[in-house]
Amino acid sequence: MLYPIIDPVALRLGPIQIHWYGIMYLLGFIGAFGECYRRRNKVVRSWEVQEILDLVFYIAVGVIFGGALGYWLFYEPHLLLADPFRILRFWEPGRSFHGGLLGVMVAVLLFCHLRQRRFLEVCDFIVPAVPIGLATGRLGNFINGELWGRITHMPWGIVFPNADALPRHPSQLYEFGTEGVLLFIILQWYIRKPRPQGATAALFFACYGIFRFIIEFFREPDSHQGFIGFGLTMGQILSSPMILVGLGVLFYVTHVKAVRR
Repeated sequence: MLYPIIDPVALRLGPIQIHWYGIMYLLGFIGAFGECYRRRNKVVRSWEVQEILDLVFYIAVGVIFGGALGYWLFYEPHLLLADPFRILRFWEPGRSFHGGLLGVMVAVLLFCHLRQRRFLEVCDFIVPAVPIGLATGRLGNFINGELWGRITHMPWGIVFPNADALPRHPSQLYEFGTEGVLLFIILQWYIRKPRPQGATAALFFACYGIFRFIIEFFREPDSHQGFIGFGLTMGQILSSPMILVGLGVLFYVTHVKAVRR
């Protein structure tokens, strides 16, 4: 299959260019706000609309700057060392989910301090909405024709113009379906019943880590890094702690802590 050529610029207004990737980010934040708004009164401590707006803003800042810093630290640290102020040029390409996750955690900690809310309470509230942003982000990757998969002979393999003339796994769509759609369904099913504090966030950590670890077997490693060790990619190495921490916390809050009560 040939890649459906899509202009990454959705709208041109003179010198101003609006990219599809930016639109996907915006849709992700809007979708996350909508999901949080829908559930604002279905939790132990209800949320005001302004609180949700503030939380989404904090998270957006954490995603943008954390994602950029994480990319330079995890994938191209030599460029960051050569130009430390690169992190301030947040409009430049290059994002890391794991860096964005760390940025979001810092942003949520700050939000909790200012709003007098518990960290795990906020995490449990926001994570069911996160797959919406992950899904739109992966669609943005596909539109940009970036982060393509490894070479495949499957009939749905796609020839990406920025790669080579060989059919490759559309790994961006695999991630859209797993990290986005499937993870959203799992979390929505899980929160139908009251859960111990921290359990929903832990399930998100574990599931995302598992999905990302699996999809990395189909995704082409970054050309400047390749395989790090034991045939693993940087994405798999960074996802492994998420799986361990997620499963560990989930077991603790649902079994160990529950028994002690």
